[in-house]
Amino acid sequence: MTDRIQTAYSEAEARYVAANSASRAAHETATASLPGGNTRSVLHWEPYPLYIISAEGYTLRDADGHTYVDLLGEYSAGIYGHSHPVLLAAITETAQRGLSYGGPHAAEARLAMLIKDRFRSIERVRFTNSGTEANLMALAAAKAFTGRYRGKIIVFDGAYHGGVLLFPLGCKDIWGAKEEAERASKYKVLRALNAPHDFLVATYNDIASVDALIESVPGCLDNIAAILLEPMLGSGGGVCATPEFLSHLRHRADELGALLIFDEVMTSRMYAGGGIQSELDVRPDLTTLGKYIGGGMSFGAFGGREDVMALFDPRAPGALPHAGTFNNNVLTMNVGATGLERVFTPEKARELHDLGDEVRDRINGLGDDAPGPGKKRLRVLGCGSILVFHFTGTSIENIASPADWKADEDPRLLDLFHLEMLHEGFYLARRGYVALNLALLEQDGRGELDRFVNAVQRFVVKFRDLVE
Repeated sequence: MTDRIQTAYSEAEARYVAANSASRAAHETATASLPGGNTRSVLHWEPYPLYIISAEGYTLRDADGHTYVDLLGEYSAGIYGHSHPVLLAAITETAQRGLSYGGPHAAEARLAMLIKDRFRSIERVRFTNSGTEANLMALAAAKAFTGRYRGKIIVFDGAYHGGVLLFPLGCKDIWGAKEEAERASKYKVLRALNAPHDFLVATYNDIASVDALIESVPGCLDNIAAILLEPMLGSGGGVCATPEFLSHLRHRADELGALLIFDEVMTSRMYAGGGIQSELDVRPDLTTLGKYIGGGMSFGAFGGREDVMALFDPRAPGALPHAGTFNNNVLTMNVGATGLERVFTPEKARELHDLGDEVRDRINGLGDDAPGPGKKRLRVLGCGSILVFHFTGTSIENIASPADWKADEDPRLLDLFHLEMLHEGFYLARRGYVALNLALLEQDGRGELDRFVNAVQRFVVKFRDLVE
């Protein structure tokens, strides 16, 4: 970290502290009962996070009375914005008929049919309460269907598939290391946190890496149960998989007799609302979903080929049990179905996707593409309405995995960018993650996005000795 970055960050942090005394007090109160005052790690930042007291449309209001344009979009779960009248009406109408039934009801079949219509690879679907659960169940299905109960799972460095399925950049070598080499690693605790599967970690977008990993497994044709990946890395910085890479994974999964699983928990919103797979020639065996599809309620789902999902058919002898008190919660099912039918239509999905691409292109067009020696260029990765900011000297066309942007990225520049954007009135993740919501499609929302692009340009000009 250069002295200039540290000086600029210290000034921004002092301004932040002076403007947010109520949030600071709320944070200090929370630390008495929550470790670090927090029960969701990603929402913490230094010196302390803002405490939100209300939300409406595309705006948030904090404990100190500041109003922000919400560009975080609840990490892609908040696609409807806040307090959408159609969804509020659905919540009220549903709640008046009872919050939980303990039995099947029509809304779950209605939501399932809507999902089938949008995701071409999903022939049957089952619901969970989160994307994490969805991925856990998809892996269980893959092992059961292949009969490889001790089979290995291929995943990718920099991927995130839920709270117990984390593969941060740099874990690749540790996952394959002997215990002695692992002891000093910062990833040891994360490895202990993960669900107990035998994972093989490959490099994203690297066909040779995948092939070498497969060949390293004795009896690979009988010992690999699944390949699990995000078509766009969410926590991995918005890096998109190439069509060639995905086609190769499809070929290798078929060759191995393994299942190919697409984690589209974040990316299901893409294009016309059918996920990244809707624009590919590659079809996964299983797809996992989550986030916004529950209309703002807790939601997850896994689905795919009818023969694989038949494992969970309770009419069949020996069917796999799939429990979950709130799997078919009537609020989630009814509000989720209403959202897909009446609000996040395929037409609106495409409009939001195109808006995100437009904003990304505008920001990537700021300044010269060739930063000076030792300087970082602001670059925005992602797809459609998910944008991820980076400060790196590596050009976008040369970024194929998280290692490519992280090789020279100074995270304190992102910290500085985060505080500067908050000062400008824009709420986004500290790591530079942005997920646009439908409320921003309205004329005044588009105006706020224009203001955001201008704020980013002011940041680049203000800190031009650090960023070009």
